[in-house]
Amino acid sequence: MEELIAKRYVKALGESMGSENLETIFEIFSAIAENFTSVSFTDVMENPEVTKADKVSILLAAIASAKSEKLNNFLKLLVENGRINIIPAMAEEMRKEIARSSKKFSGVVYSNEELDAATLENLSVGLGKKVDADVALTFVKVDFDGIKVEVSDLDMEINFSKTRVNSQLIDHILKAI
Repeated sequence: MEELIAKRYVKALGESMGSENLETIFEIFSAIAENFTSVSFTDVMENPEVTKADKVSILLAAIASAKSEKLNNFLKLLVENGRINIIPAMAEEMRKEIARSSKKFSGVVYSNEELDAATLENLSVGLGKKVDADVALTFVKVDFDGIKVEVSDLDMEINFSKTRVNSQLIDHILKAI
């Protein structure tokens, strides 16, 4: 539910401030979103005894360096409507929107065997050609008998398991007999 509301706010913010300013706005919102990982900050923002004016002043102090009246009014609107808690979701939506517009995505390769940089680069280039975008892949070593490539922003997952290939090969041979 938060994601849907965040998408609407991000769309409105992008139309109001201009899509070319979205990266700057993203940096501001991601910095605010990091504060939501702090229990004390979250307690203050969710505390009903803290007035909306105090919450606004805290958030405006956090973005004072941006010197944007539109952004100030936007944060005031979020506080007034009780939507402070969607700021982290908004930051994530902005990140996804920037990735979509620039066609630069990041993904993860999972395997139990080490992959060298050249192999990762070949996978990135090949996958990038398939989706017509730049895809940067990072490697994570896990206990998985095969290889799995995951690009969450594209809702893409490619999975090759040695045990699955072996079982399919055996099934194919048994059906042929």
